[in-house]
Amino acid sequence: MKKSLLILPLALAGMATPALAQEEHAAAGGPLTVEFGLMFWTVVVFLLLLLILKKFAYPALLGAVEARERALQEQLDAAERNRAESEALLAEHKKLLAEARMQAHALLVEARTIAEKERALALEKTVQEQQELLERARREIVDERDRAIAELRQEAVELSLAAASKLIGERLTSETDRKLVQEYLTSLDVRH
Repeated sequence: MKKSLLILPLALAGMATPALAQEEHAAAGGPLTVEFGLMFWTVVVFLLLLLILKKFAYPALLGAVEARERALQEQLDAAERNRAESEALLAEHKKLLAEARMQAHALLVEARTIAEKERALALEKTVQEQQELLERARREIVDERDRAIAELRQEAVELSLAAASKLIGERLTSETDRKLVQEYLTSLDVRH
């Protein structure tokens, strides 16, 4: 409907103008002469065309332009929102990355501290075990020495009794004789 209304004035203008122009051109003398009839119909057709365009075409064109402007503005707003969101996400990512680095550093420090404690405990345990082994060895040496001394005393008693029995001529085997010799040997140890 709109197209037919737009085409009608153009068709009227196109039919009227060339016919009038040919008649008047034939009557007139040259191309630079002013013909008021032709000018009148040109103005009438122009005004009709202007009214039809104003009523039907311009609102549609303006609506399309405004819709395009709104769409562009919405796209610009969406782009701005996306940019702001991406900046916020980037800031959050940087914050999380910094937190992760701090946590990793804290874990490394904690691991080093734990490792140092474990090493110190292991060293202390090793030193303690070494001391215990040394003490046990010392006790065993003292026990062996005491046992050897006791055996030497026993043999000394036996030898002394054997020597005394040969000197006296009879064998001394009584317990009192043994006790006498042991006391004598003990008294010798005390002097040294």
